[in-house]
Amino acid sequence: MMSRVWITGVGAATPLGHDFPTFAENLLGGKSGVASHSLLPDELGGRQNIASVGPIPVPRGWDEAAFGQYNRLQQLCLSCSARALQDAGLETARGDLRIGVVLGLGGEYLRVWELDILAGGRRVYTPEQDVISVVHLIHRELGLNGPAVTAAAACASGGYALGVARRWLQLGWVDVCLAGGCDLITPMSYAGFYNLRALSRREDPPQAASRPFDRDRDGFVMGEGGCVFVLESDASVRRRDASRYAEFAGFGATSDASHMVIPSTEPGPASRAVSTALADACVNADEVDYVNAHAAGTPVGDRAEARVLQLALGDAVSHVPVSSTKSMTGHLLSGAAAVEALACVTTLRQQAIPPTINLDDPDPDCQLLHVPHHARPAAIRVVASNSLGFGGSNTCVVLRKAA
Repeated sequence: MMSRVWITGVGAATPLGHDFPTFAENLLGGKSGVASHSLLPDELGGRQNIASVGPIPVPRGWDEAAFGQYNRLQQLCLSCSARALQDAGLETARGDLRIGVVLGLGGEYLRVWELDILAGGRRVYTPEQDVISVVHLIHRELGLNGPAVTAAAACASGGYALGVARRWLQLGWVDVCLAGGCDLITPMSYAGFYNLRALSRREDPPQAASRPFDRDRDGFVMGEGGCVFVLESDASVRRRDASRYAEFAGFGATSDASHMVIPSTEPGPASRAVSTALADACVNADEVDYVNAHAAGTPVGDRAEARVLQLALGDAVSHVPVSSTKSMTGHLLSGAAAVEALACVTTLRQQAIPPTINLDDPDPDCQLLHVPHHARPAAIRVVASNSLGFGGSNTCVVLRKAA
């Protein structure tokens, strides 16, 4: 039997807050992080509805001016990682602990390309800003001594990062591992999804634009931010007598190999990711107390995921509560899986299920036990979180309440 793996630290920067208490309060309060912003010149696009992360918090003890020299994506990833270590009590005095890092990150150099295009190819490159990978910057700046890799699997990137880090710990390759996902909105990324017609084009108030599972949904709302967790082996937790947020109990991953952007019409592969994660956690479907759905608010995607959950959970689907926190955070792309894992940690710690806001008229093709509008108090022991990415990358993370 593989060793247990625990979450012992959290570092986050999200549209709902930059620390766990604030995030948890806003999440369970049903607060929307979506607002109207100007990403593009007025003649190209006016204002867009997005869930912005706002200013990136400087980690405790860091020089603010020096931190400001990093680009915004580097700031986001460094901030989440450094504050996760601080939260876990591993900022100093690490001794001989082998600490690795696995970061879910998609278009790492997208902003660099945009700046180059705007400069007509005449921009002067600097290694610190344009060449060094974020994961190796984290490795160097935080003084880590374990392996460091990036996982890129579209919207499931953070899920894969968590799964890889957990496996490293189970194999004994590291004692502690930073793992999660981060992403930022840029004009090019917004324009790409807009031209794919994947984004909501509603003209309602911005807070009403993200409508997972609702009959009137018309696409997702882009969000930005991320979360990095400290994952720690059972032996290290016991040795340090560390506080635990939750147990990372199970993980499953599959690929549809169906289409680059259109969800598969066959629910089998994604449902196997869920079933594999439950089996890995030694949990039956009827023991699941909550599912955080990937559901982004696209007409095809939400319907497809409902079929996935119906197949994976079987008869239990009628009494397992399901919600989509993207209704509040927007879709954080590479950061989505990690922030939704944080929503699951919130559920376990607060013993309350976050809602799907804006769910006024549930789609009859998405027959699930929805939690509309308001959080629901409940006895929660086991939770699962789905991430279904472009290109058919499917992951499911199962967390268990820390005893």
